[in-house]
Amino acid sequence: MKRSLWQLSLLGLALLAGPTLPAFAAAEATAEHHSKGSVARSAFTTAIVDREPVDNLVRVPNTVTRLYYFTDLRDLEGQIVTHRWEYQGQVMAEVKFRVAGPRWRVYSSKNLLPEWSGKWTVMVLDESGWPVQADMFEYLPAEGQQTP
Repeated sequence: MKRSLWQLSLLGLALLAGPTLPAFAAAEATAEHHSKGSVARSAFTTAIVDREPVDNLVRVPNTVTRLYYFTDLRDLEGQIVTHRWEYQGQVMAEVKFRVAGPRWRVYSSKNLLPEWSGKWTVMVLDESGWPVQADMFEYLPAEGQQTP
C-alpha cells in the first residue's frame, strides 16, 4: 500500500508511542481518516473579485480591519468543508461550505480588531474534522503599538 508523508509521520509517532496498537493498525486508522481532497491554492487577501483573491498577504497591518481567506478546493465534492479561524489557541470563527463540484472556490472573512495582533491560523477541515490545510498570517500592530 502506498503511503503519504503525512501518514508515514503519524505511523512514526504511533511507533514511538509504544505497543498500544500494532503499527499496521495505526497506519490503517490514519489512512481511513485522511481526507482524499486537497487545497490547490489558498490566500489571505483584502478583497475577492470575480471569485479570485486580489492579493496574497502573509503580514497584514492592523489598518486592515477585514481579511478574507480564499481556497480552491479539489476532490471534496459532496462534503461540508470548514474554515476555522484561530488566534492564540482560541477558535474565533468557523465558516462551513457545501462543496458542490470537483473544483470549488470558496472564501470566508473575519473582521479583525487592532488589538488582535500576532499570529493567526486558518484550518481547512473536511466534514469529519480532519485537517486538509493550515495557513498562517501575522497581524501586525501599528508603529509604536506593542503586541500583547
